[in-house]
Amino acid sequence: MDELTERLRAFARERDWEQFHTPKNLAMALAGEVGELLAELQWLTPEQSATVMADPELGPRVRAEIGDVTVYLVRLADVLGLDLVDAALDKLDEAGRRYTVEAARGNATKITD
Repeated sequence: MDELTERLRAFARERDWEQFHTPKNLAMALAGEVGELLAELQWLTPEQSATVMADPELGPRVRAEIGDVTVYLVRLADVLGLDLVDAALDKLDEAGRRYTVEAARGNATKITD
């Protein structure tokens, strides 16, 4: 993750794009890329979506969109001074407290406070 963050930081710096990489702009770009990922999966059946990477046409497109999402998410975290892995681990810990195995096993219902 650190190597990717550094490469993205250098990429933006070399192009003088840091001025455009505000949290708002990066979050908007991230949302757009997530939308493009969704568009690739939108009309697939659950079975097709589970095997999309084996499709010679769709697999590379999904991979590219996931790459775009990752790039913008990592860049946004860097600009905000946020450790992305720590944030994800904290969120997983929180989810584990809210969604105990006993309460959530085999159940997709959202648990509210």
